[in-house]
Amino acid sequence: MDTSALMMPVECDVRLFDELERLLGDAEFVTPAAVIAELESLSTGAGEEATAASVGRDLAERCRVVETDATHADDALVELAERGDCEYVVTNDRPLRDRLLERGVRVIGLRGRNTLNITQP
Repeated sequence: MDTSALMMPVECDVRLFDELERLLGDAEFVTPAAVIAELESLSTGAGEEATAASVGRDLAERCRVVETDATHADDALVELAERGDCEYVVTNDRPLRDRLLERGVRVIGLRGRNTLNITQP
Protein backbone atom coordinates (compact mmCIF):
# COMPACT_ATOMS: atom_id res chain seq x y z
CA MET A 1 0.00 0.00 0.00
CA ASP A 2 1.55 3.31 -1.00
CA THR A 3 1.09 6.84 0.31
CA SER A 4 -1.43 7.86 -2.35
CA ALA A 5 -3.54 4.78 -1.63
CA LEU A 6 -3.69 5.50 2.09
CA MET A 7 -4.68 9.11 1.33
CA MET A 8 -7.47 8.11 -1.12
CA PRO A 9 -10.26 8.09 1.48
CA VAL A 10 -9.90 11.85 1.94
CA GLU A 11 -8.66 12.87 -1.51
CA CYS A 12 -10.93 10.65 -3.63
CA ASP A 13 -13.76 9.65 -1.27
CA VAL A 14 -12.80 5.98 -1.58
CA ARG A 15 -13.76 3.47 1.09
CA LEU A 16 -10.31 1.92 0.75
CA PHE A 17 -10.55 -1.24 2.83
CA ASP A 18 -14.14 -1.95 1.73
CA GLU A 19 -13.02 -1.75 -1.89
CA LEU A 20 -9.98 -3.93 -1.26
CA GLU A 21 -12.14 -6.51 0.48
CA ARG A 22 -14.51 -6.47 -2.51
CA LEU A 23 -11.60 -7.14 -4.87
CA LEU A 24 -9.46 -9.48 -2.79
CA GLY A 25 -11.60 -10.94 -0.05
CA ASP A 26 -9.73 -11.49 3.18
CA ALA A 27 -6.16 -10.26 2.68
CA GLU A 28 -3.18 -9.08 4.69
CA PHE A 29 -2.15 -5.50 3.97
CA VAL A 30 1.50 -4.46 3.95
CA THR A 31 3.17 -1.09 3.66
CA PRO A 32 6.85 -0.17 3.76
CA ALA A 33 8.24 1.90 6.61
CA ALA A 34 9.18 4.56 4.03
CA VAL A 35 5.46 5.12 3.33
CA ILE A 36 4.79 5.63 7.03
CA ALA A 37 7.63 8.16 7.18
CA GLU A 38 6.24 9.99 4.14
CA LEU A 39 2.73 10.12 5.66
CA GLU A 40 4.12 11.45 8.94
CA SER A 41 6.05 14.15 7.10
CA LEU A 42 3.04 15.20 4.98
CA SER A 43 0.71 15.25 7.99
CA THR A 44 2.68 18.03 9.68
CA GLY A 45 1.53 20.60 7.12
CA ALA A 46 -1.81 22.30 6.75
CA GLY A 47 -4.73 21.83 4.40
CA GLU A 48 -6.34 18.85 2.70
CA GLU A 49 -3.06 17.06 1.95
CA ALA A 50 -2.06 17.14 5.63
CA THR A 51 -5.50 15.91 6.65
CA ALA A 52 -5.37 13.13 4.06
CA ALA A 53 -1.89 12.12 5.26
CA SER A 54 -3.04 12.09 8.88
CA VAL A 55 -6.00 9.86 8.01
CA GLY A 56 -3.67 7.71 5.91
CA ARG A 57 -1.31 7.31 8.85
CA ASP A 58 -4.23 6.13 11.00
CA LEU A 59 -5.35 3.69 8.28
CA ALA A 60 -1.81 2.33 8.01
CA GLU A 61 -2.31 0.83 11.46
CA ARG A 62 -4.31 -1.87 9.64
CA CYS A 63 -1.17 -2.79 7.68
CA ARG A 64 1.90 -4.77 8.62
CA VAL A 65 4.83 -2.36 8.30
CA VAL A 66 7.93 -3.86 6.71
CA GLU A 67 11.46 -2.58 6.41
CA THR A 68 13.24 -2.27 3.06
CA ASP A 69 16.67 -1.14 1.94
CA ALA A 70 15.07 1.75 0.02
CA THR A 71 14.39 5.03 1.78
CA HIS A 72 12.13 6.50 -0.92
CA ALA A 73 8.56 5.18 -0.67
CA ASP A 74 8.16 4.33 -4.38
CA ASP A 75 11.49 2.48 -4.44
CA ALA A 76 10.48 0.59 -1.29
CA LEU A 77 7.24 -0.57 -2.93
CA VAL A 78 9.09 -1.73 -6.04
CA GLU A 79 11.57 -3.58 -3.82
CA LEU A 80 8.76 -5.36 -1.94
CA ALA A 81 7.05 -6.35 -5.17
CA GLU A 82 10.26 -7.60 -6.77
CA ARG A 83 11.19 -9.73 -3.78
CA GLY A 84 7.71 -11.28 -3.76
CA ASP A 85 6.45 -9.81 -0.49
CA CYS A 86 3.21 -8.67 -2.10
CA GLU A 87 0.88 -9.89 -4.84
CA TYR A 88 -0.48 -6.42 -5.64
CA VAL A 89 0.51 -2.84 -5.04
CA VAL A 90 -2.25 -0.36 -4.26
CA THR A 91 -1.46 3.09 -5.64
CA ASN A 92 -3.02 6.11 -7.26
CA ASP A 93 0.39 7.31 -8.49
CA ARG A 94 0.61 6.92 -12.28
CA PRO A 95 4.44 6.89 -12.62
CA LEU A 96 4.69 4.26 -9.86
CA ARG A 97 1.89 2.24 -11.46
CA ASP A 98 3.68 2.27 -14.82
CA ARG A 99 6.97 1.30 -13.19
CA LEU A 100 5.32 -1.66 -11.44
CA LEU A 101 3.45 -2.85 -14.52
CA GLU A 102 6.73 -2.82 -16.49
CA ARG A 103 8.09 -5.23 -13.86
CA GLY A 104 5.10 -7.56 -14.12
CA VAL A 105 3.42 -6.48 -10.88
CA ARG A 106 -0.37 -6.29 -10.63
CA VAL A 107 -1.59 -2.88 -9.51
CA ILE A 108 -4.80 -1.87 -7.78
CA GLY A 109 -5.82 1.69 -8.47
CA LEU A 110 -8.69 4.09 -8.80
CA ARG A 111 -11.15 3.45 -11.61
CA GLY A 112 -14.06 5.77 -12.04
CA ARG A 113 -15.12 8.08 -9.30
CA ASN A 114 -14.47 6.02 -6.15
CA THR A 115 -13.99 2.40 -7.21
CA LEU A 116 -10.80 0.38 -7.25
CA ASN A 117 -9.82 -2.06 -9.97
CA ILE A 118 -6.93 -4.44 -10.66
CA THR A 119 -4.64 -3.72 -13.62
CA GLN A 120 -2.74 -6.72 -14.95
CA PRO A 121 0.76 -6.23 -16.41
